[in-house]
Amino acid sequence: MPALDHLTVVLLFPQDPVNIAATVRAMKNMGASDLRLVQPCPYDPFRIEGVAHDTRDIVEKIRHFETLDAALADCHRVIGFAGKRRSAKWERITPRAVAERHVADLEAGVRVALLFGQEDHGLPNDALDRAQLMCMIPTTEHSSLNLAQAVLVALYEFHVAVGDATRKVESHRHQSGPATHEEWERMFADTQTALEQIAFFRTRNPELVMRSVRSLAFRAKPDEREVTMLRAIAIEVQRTIDRITRGLAKGPWQRRGDAPPASGKD
Repeated sequence: MPALDHLTVVLLFPQDPVNIAATVRAMKNMGASDLRLVQPCPYDPFRIEGVAHDTRDIVEKIRHFETLDAALADCHRVIGFAGKRRSAKWERITPRAVAERHVADLEAGVRVALLFGQEDHGLPNDALDRAQLMCMIPTTEHSSLNLAQAVLVALYEFHVAVGDATRKVESHRHQSGPATHEEWERMFADTQTALEQIAFFRTRNPELVMRSVRSLAFRAKPDEREVTMLRAIAIEVQRTIDRITRGLAKGPWQRRGDAPPASGKD
């Protein structure tokens, strides 16, 4: 996903190596790769990979900075993530709105930085002063999020906004086109016949029942293969009832498979 190559995650004074590892994992999941740490706690890159498997490509590129200004120097847009409100009139939007607003920037090669504060106090005011935009993740009154969770929420919205292009999902191997009108009508006709044979309409209006069946089926939007399967179910119901009916019409000895009774003649 080339657009996310221009997305940067900046952690200011991270205090726990586990949160650094979880951030790396979130970046790997969502297609981001540029992680910058400002005065991080000591950590072992090998241990980071132990927590966030298969992320060496990201871990090897982590950069450390002594100041926040140095970490943000080449970034064109800076979005600060905060769980508390400031007295200053600062534009505050949700992660989804942030992602939608900056997708075009990323695609144009504009570097966008997502800035997160330390675990216990978040971003201080002097750090928020460097953000052009403040993002607040909607929560309950308990607004304190784990650092890596906040990163994951933000990156998820960017991942979705640019088209979720990093993961290819194969089509169903039995994928089929839409059913024709004739196939629909055959299915409904056999369904009605099956319902008649099990006496479903004994206390119900057939027309109203079938109208409901049609409405339900149309809303479900089955494809041709699924409509054919529904018809096959209805036909099998009819065949099963027919076999039972023919079995009941036979004598007891016929149903048991015994020899026919003696005629009484020597």
